[in-house]
Amino acid sequence: MYRVPPQAGRRIVVTGANSGTGKETTRRLAEAGASVVLAVRSVEKGEEARQEILSEHPAADLEVRRLDLADLGSVREFASTIVDAGEPLDTLVNNAGVMTPPRRLETADGFELQFGTNFLGPFLLTSLLIPRLLESPAPRVSTMSSGTANSGRIHFDDLQWRTRYRAYFAYAQSKLGNLLMGLRLATLADEHGWALVSTIAHPGYTRTNLQTAGANLVRSTDAQRPPIQRTLLPSQTVEQGAEPLLFAAADPAAVQGAYYGPRTGLTGPTKRTRIPRSARRGPDTAASLWSVARDLTGAPDIPAMVAERSRG
Repeated sequence: MYRVPPQAGRRIVVTGANSGTGKETTRRLAEAGASVVLAVRSVEKGEEARQEILSEHPAADLEVRRLDLADLGSVREFASTIVDAGEPLDTLVNNAGVMTPPRRLETADGFELQFGTNFLGPFLLTSLLIPRLLESPAPRVSTMSSGTANSGRIHFDDLQWRTRYRAYFAYAQSKLGNLLMGLRLATLADEHGWALVSTIAHPGYTRTNLQTAGANLVRSTDAQRPPIQRTLLPSQTVEQGAEPLLFAAADPAAVQGAYYGPRTGLTGPTKRTRIPRSARRGPDTAASLWSVARDLTGAPDIPAMVAERSRG
């Protein structure tokens, strides 16, 4: 099992920290000495996860805060509790997500649920927290993508899937968006000389409640199942599946703009993974998606915001 390097003195936000890879990531980061904020939609479930981790590691430094990535108002409120209060932040782990609800649902702001929750919410959160992250001596943003991003495409003509909703491909688009966001952030950091490292990970085929939680959002006899659920594929436990994200978020060997996943693509130890063709279809795709996401969420222009704060 991968051993997380010492994290004492680092403060880390993990989204979706109450279950699955998020809870396992939180547990092992805390075990390594990090102070971890569990950013969760349900505070009650977050507290249950916190108590479970404390029962194993009584000295763990854990705090639960509410964050609903399907509500941009909640994202702004969460970010303000850190930025406005001047709280330190060293690492942001964008882990939370929702997978393949069988019918098209919308976020509080009218976005298709998967695109809004998996991509636009984390995009705004990352944008708002960058100034605080850049005050850390070694800031990092690590974003969870998925192997389904390989079959994804950014539908700029219908990002919200209003014309013909297809659950699996809407999910794939959202996770490709995560991958492109991580790559674009790495480019911006390099271009502007920021110390920030942006990494991306995917968990392979890990057994968590993600595969069933989305379907349970809508009970329907004609529920559309993603192809991955119709195939008998090798799978792994959440302990193994969280390791690419842990490596991306905490290991000194993780490098700028790199993508990490299981050795076989589905299971196994972590290795650096080739950026899929879906993320290399055009040199401007990541920049274009970033610009569209700014317009949709009202996120700040990060370089301009950082420059202004530096002058202030």
